[in-house]
Amino acid sequence: MISIERATQLADARRRLRIDWEPVAGDRFVMPNTEVDGVFVVAEMTIEIAELASGRLIRFNGTTEWALDSIPASEVLWLPRESQLRASLGAAFARLERLPDAPGGWAVVLTDGSRHVDVDAEDAYARALASHWSG
Repeated sequence: MISIERATQLADARRRLRIDWEPVAGDRFVMPNTEVDGVFVVAEMTIEIAELASGRLIRFNGTTEWALDSIPASEVLWLPRESQLRASLGAAFARLERLPDAPGGWAVVLTDGSRHVDVDAEDAYARALASHWSG
């Protein structure tokens, strides 16, 4: 799973570029500025997305034990999956390489020849995407 640090960097880049997160079933997120810990997953039965005039809202269904019914989507941190990161790179993505000399190491190579390395494939994709968006 992508690290909170890398997800925060991507969120900052998305805001600068005015790229919205369009939540879909299966998307993971955390609530960094609350006392609620854990990773949550958007799912039609338990966590749904509502589009309101005031903005996108994430609703928690069946959470009577919580003091949380909903939270604005702008207050959560999306943790994109590897496939979402790769899709966001689009035509800029060349390949993903396993680094045999680094245990658990991965490199995402872009068509411009740049390599973005991390111990986790999702973080390597996120590094590449942040570079691609800033470049």
